[in-house]
Amino acid sequence: MPSFTSPDQGDDLEACVLRFSDLDLKDTSFINPSSGLKAELDVSTKKKYSFAKKKAFALFVKTKEVPARPFECKEKWWKCCQQLFRDRISIHRHVATQHADEICHQTASLLKQLAVTPNTSKGLKFEDSRNPLKEYFTCNHEVSAWLPDISCFSPDELISSQGSDGGEVLLYYCYRDLEDPHWVCAWQTALCQHLSLTGKVRIATEGINGTVGGSKLATRLYVEVMLSCPLFKDYMCKDDFKTSKGGACCFPELRVGVFEEIVPMGISPNKISYKKPGIHLSPGEFHKEVEKFLSQANEEQSDTILLDCRNFYESKIGRFQGCLAPDIRKFSYFPSYIDKNLELFREKKVLMYCTGGIRCERGSAYLKAKGVCKEVFQLKGGIHKYLEEFPDGFYKGKLFVFDERYALSYNSDIVSECSYCGAPWDQYKLCSTPQCRQLILACPACQRQGFTACCVTCQDKGRRLALSRTQSSFKEECECTARRARIPSELPQQVRLPVSPRLRPGVGGDGPCSCERQQQDFPRPSQS
Repeated sequence: MPSFTSPDQGDDLEACVLRFSDLDLKDTSFINPSSGLKAELDVSTKKKYSFAKKKAFALFVKTKEVPARPFECKEKWWKCCQQLFRDRISIHRHVATQHADEICHQTASLLKQLAVTPNTSKGLKFEDSRNPLKEYFTCNHEVSAWLPDISCFSPDELISSQGSDGGEVLLYYCYRDLEDPHWVCAWQTALCQHLSLTGKVRIATEGINGTVGGSKLATRLYVEVMLSCPLFKDYMCKDDFKTSKGGACCFPELRVGVFEEIVPMGISPNKISYKKPGIHLSPGEFHKEVEKFLSQANEEQSDTILLDCRNFYESKIGRFQGCLAPDIRKFSYFPSYIDKNLELFREKKVLMYCTGGIRCERGSAYLKAKGVCKEVFQLKGGIHKYLEEFPDGFYKGKLFVFDERYALSYNSDIVSECSYCGAPWDQYKLCSTPQCRQLILACPACQRQGFTACCVTCQDKGRRLALSRTQSSFKEECECTARRARIPSELPQQVRLPVSPRLRPGVGGDGPCSCERQQQDFPRPSQS
């Protein structure tokens, strides 16, 4: 991975990867940070602005590379904004004029990293220039040096069997400090494009979080590259990659980006670090703890809480028996939920779980930092790994996933119901009103009767839009969503979540929408 060098060493850096002499990036008229950003930077950092801008620009352009057509003189072209660019000058001009905001954002991120390094050339090369790993990446700036050789495979082999029957989806994360997340972003973009993978990859200074789909050959090569890369090989093993049936078809596109957090909890990693999580329990150890918890005569008075860290639309279709499943829409609400219900966890042993384990890493760190719990444990590998080992264990129902599949099935249990008739049903569909952002549970019989929206209010809105033949492109929050409590407060008698709750239509409505409680809103999938 490229190390930071001082601005006066920029020529050496450009010789490796920043080759765009045809565009004068010293002209700040192309890319200018906001006056607010400049005001926040100290004098030393301002001097590094030109260097950071060049690097941000080059890395952005790198993510737009695509292979040139066969028999073309050039090996690569660039694709951006649904346009194909065949030479560097045109792609540089396009990026400079159309993506100034993105370049500014990445420049600011690079400047913040540079700002914390000592103001000497020696310091900017990193604290230990003799570190073999850093020297190795310094000599291998080019992203292409870290792509696997696929010359022995035909294109058909890489993209064949990408469907849900023959393809595969990988779910993984790795917490480790990354000094240049933008280089990792460019590398991951090139790697996924190289292997015809789609999906989402989030990168930050705290690590990487990815879900990618493609052919089994492509996913195997991806795992091999990740495990051989010096950045991750000492932090990951093959067991850290969870696999399921799927493929490139499970994702509409490839999205790779640099963020502050690899899973959005809404709190800076500098305040709550992944380095202070709860105690990890293997699926077998977690299974024994849950068994002990459920065997207690009076579970209400137990000193243990089995805590689901996921969003409510995830736990609705599948969960551990006897769990506490917060009625929250986003993981970024989780810290506020803990704060509001802190007394609930006082002197308790907490067993936490989520889909793949990543949310528990910092979620458990946040809960531990409050200093009220007796002990905090988390399920290593999440529900995904638990179900591989115990498909008929204490987890009942489906496992929600953030892609076009919506859910994975490991057992025959159905723990949720049709929002309209109460029949057992656990297959999500999008609300039929185009502007709504909800997922709904409506059985085939109710769908045939026209019940295809998240609530009566939304159903009527959809009919009016259909009659008027007008379609708005914007998304709006459903009224039943707006009336939900953002951060719920748990009462002692409401702590336990039954294994199979029954909610009947017309019972418990508490607003203009008579089905508000029964037809709870289900947000469009997002890991936020």
